[in-house]
Amino acid sequence: MALRAGMESSFRSCDAWMQKFRLYETRSMFYMIGRDRSRTYWRVLKIDRLDPSELNILEDSTTYSERECSDLLRRIHEGNISTGGLKFVTTCYGIVGFIKFLGPYYMLLITKRREIGAICGHTVYAISESEMIPLPNSTVRSNLPNSRDEDRYKRLLCTMDLTKDFFFSYSYHVMRSLQKNFCDNEAGHVLYETMFVWNEFLTREIRNHLKNTLWTVALVYGFFKQATLSIAGRDFTLTLIARRSRHYAGMRYLKRGVNEKGKVANDVETEQIVYEGVPEGFPMQVTSVVQNRGSIPLFWSQETSRLNLKPDIIVSKKDQTYEATRLHFENLLSRYGNPIIILNLIKTEEKKPRESKLRAEFATAIDFINKDLPEENRLKFLHWDLHKHSQSKATNALFTLGRVATYALTLTGFFYCQVSPTWRPDDCLKRSSSEKVNNSGLSSMDLGENENDVGYLLERKPSEGDDLINGNHSGKPPMFQRGVLRTNCIDCLDRTNVAQYAYGLTALGCQLHALGGIDCPKIDLDAPLADELMGFYESMGDTLAHQYGGSAAHNKIFSQRRGQWKAATQSQEFFRTLQRYYNNAYMDAMKQDAIDVFLGNFQPDIDKPAVWELDSDQPSDSGRNGQTDVDEDGRSIFKRCMSDGNILRKTNPSMSTTKIDPEKYCASVLPDRSEGARRVLSESSPDISTSESEITFSRYTPSMPRRQLFGDAQRENNHIHYTEYGDSSSCSNFVDLDWLSSSGNSCEEEPYERSSILISSPVAGLSSENVMYGIGATPSTSDSSMKRRFVQWVTYGEALCH
Repeated sequence: MALRAGMESSFRSCDAWMQKFRLYETRSMFYMIGRDRSRTYWRVLKIDRLDPSELNILEDSTTYSERECSDLLRRIHEGNISTGGLKFVTTCYGIVGFIKFLGPYYMLLITKRREIGAICGHTVYAISESEMIPLPNSTVRSNLPNSRDEDRYKRLLCTMDLTKDFFFSYSYHVMRSLQKNFCDNEAGHVLYETMFVWNEFLTREIRNHLKNTLWTVALVYGFFKQATLSIAGRDFTLTLIARRSRHYAGMRYLKRGVNEKGKVANDVETEQIVYEGVPEGFPMQVTSVVQNRGSIPLFWSQETSRLNLKPDIIVSKKDQTYEATRLHFENLLSRYGNPIIILNLIKTEEKKPRESKLRAEFATAIDFINKDLPEENRLKFLHWDLHKHSQSKATNALFTLGRVATYALTLTGFFYCQVSPTWRPDDCLKRSSSEKVNNSGLSSMDLGENENDVGYLLERKPSEGDDLINGNHSGKPPMFQRGVLRTNCIDCLDRTNVAQYAYGLTALGCQLHALGGIDCPKIDLDAPLADELMGFYESMGDTLAHQYGGSAAHNKIFSQRRGQWKAATQSQEFFRTLQRYYNNAYMDAMKQDAIDVFLGNFQPDIDKPAVWELDSDQPSDSGRNGQTDVDEDGRSIFKRCMSDGNILRKTNPSMSTTKIDPEKYCASVLPDRSEGARRVLSESSPDISTSESEITFSRYTPSMPRRQLFGDAQRENNHIHYTEYGDSSSCSNFVDLDWLSSSGNSCEEEPYERSSILISSPVAGLSSENVMYGIGATPSTSDSSMKRRFVQWVTYGEALCH
């Protein structure tokens, strides 16, 4: 690929990373031999096997040739012949990390891998098999006290299924978005300390020992799927990535809302990448758009119950000044820039108030925060009851969500970059630092002669996209996404996934148009491309729902779009409800324990209670490394999520931040209200996971406890395999979008005709209202006042009541 040379200079050059290793053992030492892909250089790592309580690792600074490395191994064998010599253990493809429970250290290795895709020529892998190997030799282990708890911790960790939904790359920083990878040269430790690397804790000690990351791989957890789109004889690569945050991570009823650090449950970044492959030596155009989902950032919880399918929602009043909510949005701002657009999909009308209580409280929180912000920096908050309107035949839910997506995308923009064969990352940094940023989130270089012509991004003439193919390499300036659309419902699974698909479809039209693949930046809901993309988001929704909720997603809207028989849809949804209920009530406690141990949120100590002994009101202390960390969540077999709990393991990592014009859009604009609020969290964002390579149309799942994050411990080939090599309130802040679904905008009208992304040529001179409703559309008199106020909200971030 033309892009590869440039991108490798941004991450690791070809001679700076290894991807295949062989593990050998003597009685006193493990020797890991690593080599690069071209077999031009070899390195040696030594791991001590005699001290069970300490992790002693030494990296040989010498770079060997293949022959020199063979000679070294022969000499090691001859020097240890009296104690059994040097023995081959296994081939592996990277170290996942090291962990210690109550006894010795264990090493986690990837022993089989599989390719699941590539991003601009950089291969992305999933794990096919992994092994957990104790470091001490058999003699040392025989002298250690046998502990039932030690065996139970090993079995617990082995339930983490690394073969599902974890992925990694040796040469591409898959934990970050394409935009951040292009414009930020940070590498090494900083990348592991970002929020999407799930084995940060497991690799912490080896990284601190070696001061490098050559021997480890950074695992992202979520979803990864890639396919080729053929459009008018041209092939475009579509990649959909979901990166799940490791902060405040866990299961549905055990992790709800926000914690005191501003971290929310089920925090997932979704990135949609589209580019066209070009011959070697030719420039390449790449595009990317990012959106976010996460639990409602308030202190709220639900009881897990074997008797109640819909437990009551308990809203805590402990944070009257909404400091945790403020911290959460400061973090979003540091990650994505301004504006932050919030799409809230929860219910407004219920016989027994549940979700509606959260709606009112969320509105109050946003209103409270916005009071201290200048108009241009206010959080933009929309509410639309998706459940209510999806039941109505007069409302086309996807059509309405598509209109919301159009506005969000116009405000934030998306990432576009044209990369020449001689591109270097500094080019992007120099260009971005010299560009002016306007309120729409697009650089002034992206616009036409008229600064207000935000349609230029979407209205480029088709011929402009063909310049690369025709040999005109002068290129267009890059465009950057500034800001993000944050979507939530209650679980941030089913309804959220439908809204994210609508946004993805709108963005796909813009991306393909920017690449010159289509003539106008919109894709009709009935187009084959829309069906193909729906399969992507349906697969992603099922995967994320299994991870957090224990079953595939409830996607009645997708089933209706496919024309699935109503009775079959109802049966499918019923089985998924039962599956989710069963897992929440009976399985989630063990899954949460495994996640906490894997992430280092709970660190076993012989003088402290075991993780499975903690009840819902009892704090847990991590005992290793002299640190005491309190989890205010506490857990029992019927665990209740008290969302005010802290992350157990306290760290102060060096967070990476995007370097695209940081003064303009990466600095926090939310004012401090207390000393605690001054801790602006500026973490890096991207990371991800795996899924099927083909679009799945059949989603009927009659079996109950399958396709979960964790499976049966007996299936060793699908899990970490343990091996002993023994030498052998007020609603005044709501922007309620019900009026978008009124009779004047019902599904009887042509979908996406009036409100999709601007498809006419120049839009300079048109009013905001005309832009909003499509060229030439006339709003009805009855709704004109509300619509004018909505235009004001789009422009200034005002709050509306409806």
